[in-house]
Amino acid sequence: MQSKSSFSESEFLASIFNSMSFDFTEKAIELFHFQYLHNATYQNYCRLVGCQPDKVNSLEKIPFLPISVFKTHTVVTGKFEAEAKFSSSGTSGMQTSQHLVKDLSIYETSFTQGFESFYGDIKEYCVLGLLPSYLERKGSSLIYMVNDFIQKSTHPSSGFFLNNTKELHQILTDLQSVNQKTLLIGVSFGLLDFIDQYTLPHHENLIVMETGGMKGRRRELVREELHEHLNKGFSTHQIHSEYGMTELLSQAYSKANGTFETSAWMNVLIRQQDDPFCFVGHGKTGAINIIDLANIHSCAFIQTDDLGKKYEDQSFEVLGRFDASDVRGCNLMLM
Repeated sequence: MQSKSSFSESEFLASIFNSMSFDFTEKAIELFHFQYLHNATYQNYCRLVGCQPDKVNSLEKIPFLPISVFKTHTVVTGKFEAEAKFSSSGTSGMQTSQHLVKDLSIYETSFTQGFESFYGDIKEYCVLGLLPSYLERKGSSLIYMVNDFIQKSTHPSSGFFLNNTKELHQILTDLQSVNQKTLLIGVSFGLLDFIDQYTLPHHENLIVMETGGMKGRRRELVREELHEHLNKGFSTHQIHSEYGMTELLSQAYSKANGTFETSAWMNVLIRQQDDPFCFVGHGKTGAINIIDLANIHSCAFIQTDDLGKKYEDQSFEVLGRFDASDVRGCNLMLM
């Protein structure tokens, strides 16, 4: 392991993105020491909870920063002029999270390699974004990701759709007739509104991916009920899901049944609901902690407000949110 004083950002990023395999725990502890030294907000939190950095020798001993801190403090590692500022969604007057991104190329590498590790080359897809609530505001990291997918796609029909659902239906029908690989990524209420108007024939190469969130537009549905409606409307066998948030540069994906998997540089731990410094075993319900090694310039160790379970194969479920949590971000359905 590199010494704390000789940490190289470029070498670290190369090791997590370009290496076929790496020791996740070693890299996480290495990044912890770097962020402890150079992220004032994170260091203050670590001191507040009594962390002794020299005794951090496992993932469980790393302090996880409460996600709400992104609403009240600037969370940056080092000093830089941000290339982008992503913000969470929220109703009028609600305080939103701010994620300052030093280098957008890191985000692009993370979400592209992450997606392609599960679904293959994005260039082979027609990418259709049905994300009305996100298109109507600025600062959405999800819109940035989907727009980049659209730009990387070589298909001329790739694009965003707001209110032009008739055009989207025609495009999906045309794509089905030639069995074109298609990614339709949409917010839950947008997908439900669409199938209220249209029913599509089965398309073998169509991936319908929901990002969660009713945003008060429709009645909240449990995941099983939502996916049942979408499967029927899109004539598919499985609905896919994306799990991401403003404060992260990486995503997890579910290909079926709401069970998520992460890329190699992301990991999930489940903490006790009443004790943020104790963790539960496989299959037990608790609150989700996320390690995102791509978050090199903010904080890689996030204590979310989501509830979930993790399994022995390292997959995890999202079961809902704490009652006191603000409604925000992706995958907000109550399970």
